[in-house]
Amino acid sequence: MARYERPDWDQYFLKMARLAATRATCPRRRVGAVLVRDHRVLATGYNGAIRGAPHCDDVGCLLVIRDGRETCERTVHAELNAIIQCALNGVSSRHSTMYCTDFPCVSCAKAMVQAGVERVVYLADYPDPNSIEILRAGGIQLEKAEEPKF
Repeated sequence: MARYERPDWDQYFLKMARLAATRATCPRRRVGAVLVRDHRVLATGYNGAIRGAPHCDDVGCLLVIRDGRETCERTVHAELNAIIQCALNGVSSRHSTMYCTDFPCVSCAKAMVQAGVERVVYLADYPDPNSIEILRAGGIQLEKAEEPKF
């Protein structure tokens, strides 16, 4: 009889982040995030428009050039949405781990430091050289993970 292999905690929560990303509504980058403490999900997030506003999938991206890169201003990033969910529901994100499909941008990195996130586990790199500096300055442990097996 074949032995069932349970995913470890990181793989488990990265699978959840992948699932959250399926809800993302910006076609430029579909990102998911899961905020966890003590192996318990505190909040999830995906990138999409602000509450009640049209999504990029429906009306197109609101593009601007920032730091030489084209970025969408319509969407709230997955990591920030997870942090905001905690705030909205009165749940502390202190001492938590953020599982993300993509390495966080500099704005999300700053929010994570301020929200008390201690560890970030991510799957794909993101082209923002400043975010790693912010995360390191904030004492956040960074781990690039392998794609979860499904």
